Amino acid sequence: MVAWSESSAPLKSESDDGLFRISLKKHALDLNRMKAARITREGVQHPSYSSPRDNRSSNSNNMKAVIYLKNYLDTQYFGEIGIGSPPQTMTVVFDTGGSNLWVPSSSCIFSIPCYFHSKFRPRLSSSYTKIGIPCKIPYGSRSISGFFSQDHVKVGDVVIKDQEFVEITREGFLTFLATKFDGVVGLGFQDIAVDQATPLWYNMVKQGHMAQKVFSFWINRDPMSKLGGEIVFGGIDWRRFTGDHIYFPVTRKGYWQIQMGDVLVAGDSTGLCLAGCAAIVDSGTAFLAGPTAIVAQINHAIGAEGFVSLECKSVVSNYGNLIWEYLVSGLRPEVVCVDIGLCIYNGSHYVSKNIETVIRNGTGEGSFNKETALCTFCEMVVFWFQVCERLPNPLGKPFISCDNMGSLPDISFTIGNKTFSLSPEQYILRIAEGGTTFCISGFVSLDVPSPQGPLWVLGDLFLGAYHTVFDFGNLRVGFAKSA
Repeated sequence: MVAWSESSAPLKSESDDGLFRISLKKHALDLNRMKAARITREGVQHPSYSSPRDNRSSNSNNMKAVIYLKNYLDTQYFGEIGIGSPPQTMTVVFDTGGSNLWVPSSSCIFSIPCYFHSKFRPRLSSSYTKIGIPCKIPYGSRSISGFFSQDHVKVGDVVIKDQEFVEITREGFLTFLATKFDGVVGLGFQDIAVDQATPLWYNMVKQGHMAQKVFSFWINRDPMSKLGGEIVFGGIDWRRFTGDHIYFPVTRKGYWQIQMGDVLVAGDSTGLCLAGCAAIVDSGTAFLAGPTAIVAQINHAIGAEGFVSLECKSVVSNYGNLIWEYLVSGLRPEVVCVDIGLCIYNGSHYVSKNIETVIRNGTGEGSFNKETALCTFCEMVVFWFQVCERLPNPLGKPFISCDNMGSLPDISFTIGNKTFSLSPEQYILRIAEGGTTFCISGFVSLDVPSPQGPLWVLGDLFLGAYHTVFDFGNLRVGFAKSA
């Protein structure tokens, strides 16, 4: 495991360009946390804004909020907001692939991931208003559930009043267990918001906080830097890119969706998107996801051919190292959690029966306290480790040799009449395990049928290479090379 450092409090500064900054923390990538860093998902007028160079002399009375991002495992980037009066600090992912703001609730007592994250406590806020309408927020084929509430939200020095958000009471899958962020701020359009809730960004604009109706992302993939990146709400930081942005219109409002063309491997066409493919620019997705027909060509060209069981194992990472050592040593599965100290073995307690009950009933029957919840989780980890071992690796090699990085081809995306290339250092992830560094492909399969597909999701690996402007004023997305 690569060591990581974290400051105890956000670093704040206000420079003479009028931008307010909050630092983001950076974590090195390791095998056990790789999967946890990934999120899987299934009425405002917009005047134009000034050029980024003009922002250097902008009026300081025109508020801009800059959130400095923390880099978690080089695959997920998050920062801090405050909810309530006084503000309760929550660590959130700023997700252009969703539109709702959600955080764990103090009422979340039956979902294990809630025990590992900060929870919003309404009774501590003098500005809280209960709404209480239940809802579910989908992530891929699954969902998390909770209820709507309303309170003030602080982003940098900007306070957005009476913002609707979701208090999550059930985080039903293990992906959220080992993440360092608590919740999500959706930066997509209201069209895709659950129950048409008004997104936080819309209220930042409506309440007059933003001088310019744009926000921009800069992601820093320098492993030696403590600064993981930044989001500028209401402007652009000209220091974070080189050259000029090239803009493309949003083709389908809801997601930040644009039209792209062919994908090239070392300059050679992969064929499927030659006539065009849709692409969603998604800061809440770590990887580059696209049609299997293209991803298979890319991964074959770079020697990365699948890591199904590897991903499965990384989902169950919280107690994984210790449990895995026990299982490898031959300890019976039902005894593992007792030996760790999370379960009490009574002689008739078998993992298969408990897991069957949990899977059939969702969370099991009846009420249980934190200790029994952790016991159930531990048994589920053991169960899934056994399942993961049986999963085939259908395409062979799970890793890329890091020694071959210099000989791998560039991968290029054609958008409009421009080509946006990614070098091996930009599309390959480095992970550390047991003092050894491995490399894996950042390309994963996503098959979306027509008419919505074929579809690409340009996640954080793309945003790491290209500074990105999300322009509400002109309904367009702009890219420039990151500085």
